[in-house]
Amino acid sequence: MTDFLAPARLGQLTLPHHLLMAPLTRNRAEPDGTPTPLMADYYAQRASAGLIIGEAATPNAVGQTYPDIAALHTARHTDGWRKVTEAVRAAGGHMFLQLQHGGRVSHPATTGLTPVAPSAVPLPETIFTRRGHLPAPVPRAMTPDDIRTTVADFASAARRAIDAGFEGVEVHSANGHLLHQFLAGNTNRRPDAYGGPPEQRVRFTVEVTEAVADAIGAGRTGVRISPGGTVNGIQEDDTAALYPALLHRLRGLGLAYLHVVRADPADALYRRLRADWPGTLIGNPVLTDLTTEAVARAAREMLASGADLVALGRPYIANPDLVARLRENAPLNPLRERYLMYVGGADGYTDYPALDGRA
Repeated sequence: MTDFLAPARLGQLTLPHHLLMAPLTRNRAEPDGTPTPLMADYYAQRASAGLIIGEAATPNAVGQTYPDIAALHTARHTDGWRKVTEAVRAAGGHMFLQLQHGGRVSHPATTGLTPVAPSAVPLPETIFTRRGHLPAPVPRAMTPDDIRTTVADFASAARRAIDAGFEGVEVHSANGHLLHQFLAGNTNRRPDAYGGPPEQRVRFTVEVTEAVADAIGAGRTGVRISPGGTVNGIQEDDTAALYPALLHRLRGLGLAYLHVVRADPADALYRRLRADWPGTLIGNPVLTDLTTEAVARAAREMLASGADLVALGRPYIANPDLVARLRENAPLNPLRERYLMYVGGADGYTDYPALDGRA
């Protein structure tokens, strides 16, 4: 069995171990989406992760989900992210950046724009805005021109990411956001070549991924999926056919990795995806217990199931020195969930103590 603390590789990168920091939305950017100095501190504190996958950044204004979400479609955004990558690199770390378009997970009270989506199907729940939680609006169904423009926006954001100092980017096709909305039948009711059977509903994710890979290189491009996920009102009636169809289109691109959310080694679909995917697979395990023993066990089981790397979220939030704690079998800090999203500030963000007592 692979030791999760042993060195690993991801393409041309040599990683100190197999434990990556998953992308985590934390709402600490400026109102226009520019990363803040506080964000640079936060990521630099966690530079001992094998690789940090930076939080979702929107490739255009209409793609913004919530207030104070990071973005990457202006020179100011690029400069802000460059300060983050410089801080992480100075601390010895590596970073990718996740690119995410919210689709229907958005609100004019936040963006000033009507959300867009594959079809005019609203989010079946409220959404957080600067005015608090509000009913979700009906999104505008994307036209072919909208689709082409959005694909180009992802490619442009990817080029900005490399200019800002990231090693690569992760295309977010999970968790009920725009690309996932194209995949799922309940949110994609299109009568054109982007809707209908699974082989057509995967088209938008494939086109975005191809455009990003063409812009920055396939070896710098990863994709994140969440098979069977129900976050943000998603319902997949054909998961077992949908994701093999997606991997069939992606597997020949030579991508840096496939990142599977809530990966379950006992799940038959996960095992099939591992068998179908020819390259690096990152497994993001389900964690119900945030203890040293539980995190170590989940990492071992993930690698034993065939994953090449393990992405952890909440353990890294509460433990900037997570790897040292696991190596020394030291207790983990408890997670303060009230500070995860929407609140801003350093509390529950950069003030978690390391083993030496310093935040």
